[in-house]
Amino acid sequence: MKCVIAEDEALLRTELAALLRRTAPEIEIAAECEDGGSALEAISEHQPDIALLDIRMPGLTGLEVAAAAAEASPRTQIVFVTAYNQYAIDAFDRGAVDYLLKPIAPERLAATIARIKSRAGRESGPELAAVIERLRATLPRESKAEPLAWITASVGKETRLILVDDVAYFRADNKYTVVMTAEGEALIRKPIRELLDVLDPAMFKQVHRSTVVNMKAVAGVTRDDAGRGTIRLRNRPETLPVSLTFMPIFRNM
Repeated sequence: MKCVIAEDEALLRTELAALLRRTAPEIEIAAECEDGGSALEAISEHQPDIALLDIRMPGLTGLEVAAAAAEASPRTQIVFVTAYNQYAIDAFDRGAVDYLLKPIAPERLAATIARIKSRAGRESGPELAAVIERLRATLPRESKAEPLAWITASVGKETRLILVDDVAYFRADNKYTVVMTAEGEALIRKPIRELLDVLDPAMFKQVHRSTVVNMKAVAGVTRDDAGRGTIRLRNRPETLPVSLTFMPIFRNM
């Protein structure tokens, strides 16, 4: 069996991987991911039997990754990792999808792995969708700092203050990140992975390994015969590719 682990806190991710190796050494850890976008790509690539997903992650949340994974890897059994005891118990009362409470107890992980093995090969699409909706409705809002409002970026030799709401998208470019607005492009030194930690996750979504788009800047999305997408922007002439892995986030648009 293969497993993908997604946890944005490096120490917790390392501890969870070590605990899994001790508890179920027969399970191969195919990938350890620090954000939702890389987790979804890993699930799509490795088609794992199990995905351990932290509910709170930058970029795409664990709930969004799980919803997209239902299409990208239907036989992957989802296990949500959460610190919200009362909400998890309410949401998972049907037992179709598993959860682990932080801090994770070895015996709880062992019991979860045993249940997953008993369901091997089973698709849990409808049950998973129901759990995701219940969690979205009941989980408390995350108490963290206000999302980034301004960005200091370089345009040639000039430094500009750019309102985040005015950004159409961000694109990774080696050690830099390109900031695209209606007026043109600018550069910042912060990598996209760090940007995802401070951007509003409800507004900015990763649509490609190297691209994060402002959903308010999206005019439309088209899908080709292979399932890949193309984003048309409101105030920019170019279009943006959406990798097949990330297309499910546009399902309800």
